[in-house]
Amino acid sequence: MAEITIKRNGEFSRIVFDLLWDEPDGLQAKVILNRIPEFTELSEYEKGSYPSDPPNKSRYEKIVRFATLTLKKAGWFEKLKGCWYLTEEGREAYKKYKDPEMFFREAKRLYQEWEKNRPVDELDAIDEEEVEKISFSIEEAEENSWEQIQEFLYKMNPYDFQDLVADLFLAMGYHVSWVSPPGKDQGIDIIAYTDPLGAKPPRIKVQVKRREQSVSVSDLRSFLAVLGSDELGVFVSSGGFSKDAEIESRTQERRKITLLDLEALFDLWLKHYDKLTQEAKQRFPLKPIYFLAQNE
Repeated sequence: MAEITIKRNGEFSRIVFDLLWDEPDGLQAKVILNRIPEFTELSEYEKGSYPSDPPNKSRYEKIVRFATLTLKKAGWFEKLKGCWYLTEEGREAYKKYKDPEMFFREAKRLYQEWEKNRPVDELDAIDEEEVEKISFSIEEAEENSWEQIQEFLYKMNPYDFQDLVADLFLAMGYHVSWVSPPGKDQGIDIIAYTDPLGAKPPRIKVQVKRREQSVSVSDLRSFLAVLGSDELGVFVSSGGFSKDAEIESRTQERRKITLLDLEALFDLWLKHYDKLTQEAKQRFPLKPIYFLAQNE
């Protein structure tokens, strides 16, 4: 990265911040990288490719990714499942350091401060450049795997997706008494209890939506209407929930409702994977891949 100056890293970083400024839920890294050329003139070097990369992958993409590693260690930036987010500290820094070079220099200073204060162990024989390469490889691998997982679940048959949710409830220790067969379900897809006989409250009613569109507040209200005062509602939506729907769920006073989007569902599936039946694992199989988590 010697051909890229601190100022240029700062310019790229501030473009990333501009794109994320009004996106509290973050944006996919690939969306951000694809939009970078709209905001700056790329040099021939930046438009070219590294020898180890495919010809259709421009250098600037890797340059930006490496720059965001510094922003992340500075505490200004977060990455999760292929999405990039700004922290409040990052927003304050963006407003305080308007000059791109000063902006990135401050990020590097905070990175070096973090580096100096972290615990020292025998793995530290790996130099900083090697650490960045490892972090970069992990980041790309995580993004690619999450994209594959999303695509797999989005394409799953809706009733298989419903069975997947029932499998998860069983693995979490609940007793599933009913799963809706194909056809009209009157807004309820799964019924579960905390005990085998269903004698102890609450009764859990689950609605499952396998689609890419977010659940609207009207969809949520329709589900709330079928919940009794001593029942717990769980709404699972692969497409997530609108802002209004999220607010509606948080402000409920009488009815208890929990929302699970695709990320939350996946995290629970991963957490309880060892307790899933073999049939459930075949429905949505996962295999861990281990990386050296240097300096994490």
